[in-house]
Amino acid sequence: MIFIKRNARGEVIAVSREPVACDNLEAGGWEVANSDEPEVVAFCCLITESANPLSPSDLGLVRVLEDLIDLLIDRAVIRFTDLPPAAQAKLMERRGTREAMHRLGSFDDTGDVL
Repeated sequence: MIFIKRNARGEVIAVSREPVACDNLEAGGWEVANSDEPEVVAFCCLITESANPLSPSDLGLVRVLEDLIDLLIDRAVIRFTDLPPAAQAKLMERRGTREAMHRLGSFDDTGDVL
């Protein structure tokens, strides 16, 4: 269970995992919410991105690293089995998802999602 506070426009402006110290949550402007509510997720993503200036480039870098790993394997610099089992599983999962999306036509000519 989490607690959120909204501004006058009803937008989430604060999130807390801990109960807020006041006798009446509503009197303090706080309400109970689920962590999977879209407004809560959006607020938490906004905070995470502003707290870490590298966040916006992280997804692009993941794709670069995947391509680099594939290149190293293709050139026999490393073997897929040289990677830790957890890394192998993640790469296989992403490859499977990428192939499924490609079959559905969700990629452009560069391999990026449209």
